[in-house]
Amino acid sequence: MRGGGNMNNMMKQMQKMQKKMMKAQEELYEMTFESSAGGGMVKVTANGKKEITDISINEEVVDPDDVEMLQDLIITATNDVIKQVDDKTNDTMGEFTKGMPGGMF
Repeated sequence: MRGGGNMNNMMKQMQKMQKKMMKAQEELYEMTFESSAGGGMVKVTANGKKEITDISINEEVVDPDDVEMLQDLIITATNDVIKQVDDKTNDTMGEFTKGMPGGMF
């Protein structure tokens, strides 16, 4: 059977790459990301799974007459922290798909 050795080597390389990808993904999941809005008045923290783990709101930004501003600050900080997670995930996982046709992510 010709070419069998090449196929075995390729399978070993794929398995090795898959283990590295899983390790990288686990490390991403354990990372913490933080974003703020309104000069730090609202802070949102998330993990690498895009789960919001904390929201901190400075008392000074709480104005019962302007709830919309507070909502906007929370939305801005939340969207930014999710973008940070996405960017880090794409950077990290993109290392594994370089040179692959069509990529994987």
